[in-house]
Amino acid sequence: MNIMVFDVPAEKGGALSVLNDFYDEVVESEHANINWIFVLSNPILNETENIKVLRFPWIKKSWGHRLYFDQVIAPKLVKKYKADKVFSLQNITIPRVNCEQIIYVHQSLPFVEYKFTFKNNKLFWIIQNIIGKNIISSIKKAKKVIVQTEWMKQACVQKANVENQKIEVISPAINFKINKYFVPGNESQTTFFFPASGMQYKNHQVIIDACKELKNLIHLKYEIIFTLTGNESQYVEGLYNQIKEDRLPIHFSKAMSRADVFAMYAKSILIFPSYIETFGLPILEARLHKGIILAADTPFAHEILDDYANAYFFNPFDSNELVILIQDILKNKISYRAPLSSKTELSQNRKLIKSVLQ
Repeated sequence: MNIMVFDVPAEKGGALSVLNDFYDEVVESEHANINWIFVLSNPILNETENIKVLRFPWIKKSWGHRLYFDQVIAPKLVKKYKADKVFSLQNITIPRVNCEQIIYVHQSLPFVEYKFTFKNNKLFWIIQNIIGKNIISSIKKAKKVIVQTEWMKQACVQKANVENQKIEVISPAINFKINKYFVPGNESQTTFFFPASGMQYKNHQVIIDACKELKNLIHLKYEIIFTLTGNESQYVEGLYNQIKEDRLPIHFSKAMSRADVFAMYAKSILIFPSYIETFGLPILEARLHKGIILAADTPFAHEILDDYANAYFFNPFDSNELVILIQDILKNKISYRAPLSSKTELSQNRKLIKSVLQ
């Protein structure tokens, strides 16, 4: 059997992690009678006796190059390599091919209630209103759809009008050993941490607004750490300038390795104000470290945290709610509670490869 895996958008972050994890599953599998063909842009994966890797870096030159690849090159590759099955990790099916297709949908923008305007953010508007239609159409066409969360499953069922049985939930696994758990104390409860890119919906702004308000309310020392440099984009530069102008206790630490991020979970409180996520991996990671978590009041956050003793929620569009939580922590009005074991902490999830091979 020939299985072709498409993931040309993956280059960094969560998308690249999903690709690498799936590739590792394929390498470790014992299905010698299956030939795997990975179709990528820039990532480099090693070839083996039954794994072939096709790279097309030119796809990243422009949207036009990507569209040409999706509409012209991709269908030709499926036919050239006589694929019996396509597994698309890029939200959409490959057009004009007759073989079975499975898609992994992890783009949540077309399914969230918050709507971007063309003026406010052209790219997100295009994803919600144009690319989103292709994703929904692909959900209808695919034989099987895999998503990361139950809320995403229900959103797909509703938007695409498909049966529940067509969509399977497989949450991301944490393939990293936890060496040290959160310990409450003076340092860990005065340090706040937000590991995220500079995308607008990650919502660094609400943290900045909360810090501005806190200047007039308390004189207790605390620090907030962003994994940004300050020059990623015009939007991030604006955030950096606000912090500098108001002399806020927010530190830009640059991007961190996963090991460094895990180390931070053990000695800080996670603030996660993002209001658009498919899963929200830092929430699960911080929970597995048994830390205190301040999270945006969203469906994806509740799915991970509703039975967790040290989770607190706030309206991501109301900095006053975040101010109250930070202030209560700094004044020791919020006590740390030893977490009990739960289904989320025992998070050994079903492997993607098993679903693809069914």
